[in-house]
Amino acid sequence: MILHFLNARLIDPEADSDSPGSLTVEAGVISARDAKAPKGATLVDCGGKCLAPGIVDWGVKIGEPGERHRESFRSAGLAAAAGGVTTLIARPDTTPAIDTPEVLEFVTRRARESAPVRIRHMAALTKGRDGREMTEIGFLLDAGAIAFSDVFAVASDTKALSRALTYARSLGALVVMHPQDPGLSKGAATTSGKFASLKGLPAVSALAERMGLERDLALVEMTGARYHADQITTAAALPALARAKTAGLDVTAGTSIHHLTLNEFDVGDYRTFFKLTPPLRSEDDRQAVIAALAEGTIDVIASFHTPADEESKRLPFEDAAPGAVALETFLPAAMRLYHGGHLTLPALFRAMALNPARRLGLPQGCLTEGAPADLVLFDPDAPFQMDRFALRSKSKNTPFDGARMEGKVIGTWVGGTRVFAAEG
Repeated sequence: MILHFLNARLIDPEADSDSPGSLTVEAGVISARDAKAPKGATLVDCGGKCLAPGIVDWGVKIGEPGERHRESFRSAGLAAAAGGVTTLIARPDTTPAIDTPEVLEFVTRRARESAPVRIRHMAALTKGRDGREMTEIGFLLDAGAIAFSDVFAVASDTKALSRALTYARSLGALVVMHPQDPGLSKGAATTSGKFASLKGLPAVSALAERMGLERDLALVEMTGARYHADQITTAAALPALARAKTAGLDVTAGTSIHHLTLNEFDVGDYRTFFKLTPPLRSEDDRQAVIAALAEGTIDVIASFHTPADEESKRLPFEDAAPGAVALETFLPAAMRLYHGGHLTLPALFRAMALNPARRLGLPQGCLTEGAPADLVLFDPDAPFQMDRFALRSKSKNTPFDGARMEGKVIGTWVGGTRVFAAEG
């Protein structure tokens, strides 16, 4: 099938452009821009709405294996398609962890059979994600691992970690780490400050993130490993990140859409849907991270979709499970940054699609000829009120429940095949 998208507002993160145009898709790839519709092509009238590369969401928790009641590959794939996410980079913090080629091959097969979008998997850096013994990184690479991470299980054994980083470097593997001092952050439910004191909640200093990042960067300097910091959420950590990049270390960094759009005061009266890892930060931190993203110090925005069932959330704040679902709220939450004048649409899609794809060695994330036709058509101005029970995820733990938002996905295509069409 040949598709021709016309009357589109093309959002091109690579060219940093936002302009009217058309796009032609043949055999699942983009074949032309601003050309006449080929004879026999199926016309898709975009009606002046935005057509952008599909989002590459790096760091999604899916419940298979072990927690399918929270999220399955099928439900995550449907939610992703409805949210304009065409590629999921799944985390290895499953039960059991994705730390052997056999488990990786199982989840890869399950994802391919069940989900309408692309799913690639990170594998654990250490066995059981316990920070002591490295996994078989070479065999896991051969089995399709796209990167290696112990996610929020921050290793305290620096000698074991340095060995893993050295081995990963020898194979060219990308290591994703969570910058946080494990001792200081243990048991914390919020960020230190007046708010935490008033609420009587166990807290962690924002400096714990800087301390964790400084340690990681020292190990990267020592081993030469390829490194990505999954979430930078505090102003205190930014100078160290900037220095590492200036020094030429192979370092990139991401942040969470929740930390870009919410702050510690959103927790309000112990609302557990706002309990995240790391905890929400101050408004000054939020503004600093937005500025770092605009400047390019931070490269990637991710949803950090973390499903949790009602039983694990309806507990006292410090006992409740952290995390929020975000596949369907990712794009409308990002529109807050656009409508607030913080980032242009090309800059947003550079952080949500192009940069993660490039860092992971994927061909997605752009609108160039020959690129996969993974696309999202959306209206950035369409208003709606978020209803968590309308979400396609099995779990409904979103902090945006009841919020007034802007930005609706009209259609999503993966490899030129439409996987989502909005009703009406």
